[in-house]
Amino acid sequence: MSAVMNGTKCLYSFKIVMIGEDNVGKSCMLYRYINGSFPETINCTMGADFTRHILEVEPGVRVQLQIWDTTGNKAFWNHQLVQFYIAQSAGCLLVFDLGNRETFSFIKRQYTEVCNTVNPYTVLFVLVGHKCDITEREVNHEEVEQFASELGAPYIETSARTGHNVAEAFELLTQRIYQGYLSGEVRLHESWGKIHENKTNKDEPTENGKCCVS
Repeated sequence: MSAVMNGTKCLYSFKIVMIGEDNVGKSCMLYRYINGSFPETINCTMGADFTRHILEVEPGVRVQLQIWDTTGNKAFWNHQLVQFYIAQSAGCLLVFDLGNRETFSFIKRQYTEVCNTVNPYTVLFVLVGHKCDITEREVNHEEVEQFASELGAPYIETSARTGHNVAEAFELLTQRIYQGYLSGEVRLHESWGKIHENKTNKDEPTENGKCCVS
């Protein structure tokens, strides 16, 4: 899968959310993915930040990603916030810090809440162990693999600082959603459908006729 820099037509728009406790590096991952560099400073996410990106999932098939970087602040993580940012999502990156065990416990708790929020629709997950460049880990590989197996989700380790596997994490999730849609595992919401986006600016979605897959 490759990024499309000058595309003018998108067949689908996938809403993706990033979930993880504060300071696991979600915003740095997203910055690295969009800008190709590591930010020296970045503000803590309050609520959620929203970014669009376009990918080609197979020759001639382009999708617009709506990527929501959600806060990990427990004070903001309430039922209303979850419903607002998680509802109608097709995919979710569950991000934890390999050097902080509590962040792994956090996503294990939030996984169930995400599933309950999107029910009866299906959301597909990729489990992300971030900061794989660190030397001391608090979460061992075996327990992560066991949790990923329970989710039926792939596991990938990333580093926004070095760029290792960052693009691969987003693209892996996008491919899972696309293949899930083709196979029927992921269903279109009843109010959505395919779109053909005839725009010269890839970052400006149409206000009517949007397509999202859930």
